[in-house]
Amino acid sequence: MRAFLLIPALAATLVSGCSEAQTKQSEDASLGSDTTGQPDQEGKKGKKGKKNKDKAAPIANLTQVGKIAEVPESSGLALTGDNGTFYTHGDEGNPPVLFKIDAKGNVLARIEVPVKSGDWESVTRDNSGNVYIGNVGNNNNNRQDLVILRLNPLNPKIVQEIKLKYPDQTEFPPKKKDRNFDCEATLWHDGQVYLFTKDRGLGTTSKVYTVPDQPGNYTAKLLTKLAIPGEVTDAALSPNGRRLVLLAREEMFVFEGDNLTAILQAKPTQVSLKGVGQTEGAVFSTDQTLYLSTEQGRFYTYQFE
Repeated sequence: MRAFLLIPALAATLVSGCSEAQTKQSEDASLGSDTTGQPDQEGKKGKKGKKNKDKAAPIANLTQVGKIAEVPESSGLALTGDNGTFYTHGDEGNPPVLFKIDAKGNVLARIEVPVKSGDWESVTRDNSGNVYIGNVGNNNNNRQDLVILRLNPLNPKIVQEIKLKYPDQTEFPPKKKDRNFDCEATLWHDGQVYLFTKDRGLGTTSKVYTVPDQPGNYTAKLLTKLAIPGEVTDAALSPNGRRLVLLAREEMFVFEGDNLTAILQAKPTQVSLKGVGQTEGAVFSTDQTLYLSTEQGRFYTYQFE
């Protein structure tokens, strides 16, 4: 295992609270005409036939670019290496299929992965074209079979396993307040796979672990704990390595720094995405352009200044 220095400082505590709201809008089969950042108003009537007066306000720099209609509950995003295309996958309970989609959400290819279905929660890609699928969803914090699947989509029949356990988990499950071993966010960087936990206990902290990107059995290394008042659902690092986004439900936390070590010591900026849906996938296509997907099938870009 490669050595990695522990990051000494914790991220500063945010003041603002977490938005836990999820939209309950019905889904259209086609993309709405709005491209100004206004989420689709798909539900015209609320309960008992009354008109829904709760209009979501436009979000600056956010544009809906398409619909991922053929992917059940898009739960992760990664670049493919081909311009304008992405990998995504379904959430827990769906077949083990990696989807290649275009920049409007249309499915270009279905890649069947020869493994049993699990709780796939994230996908990330290295510089050599390998993808890492995080079968690390752990809603009840009781799993002891966590694994990251490593494969090249050009030859998906060869699947390698990066098995892992957390160094600070001794109970399966732990007490409710200590249930911070669920993970829906991973990213590859410099030979390591980073894991960011979703705090199902107190809802205040995302722990950051790493494992090597090579197959094997590992005890993950705990790097730091980030004060995040939200349940992290994905992670994305900009190509220049100077901006990290941790996605949560209808919000995101943006960290900036000269490198990833500095980023993980920075104070994040919280950006509301209220009204867009249950945000689950994030990936940068450029240093300024972030793509986002939701379990409801909406596909967005967020443009940084």
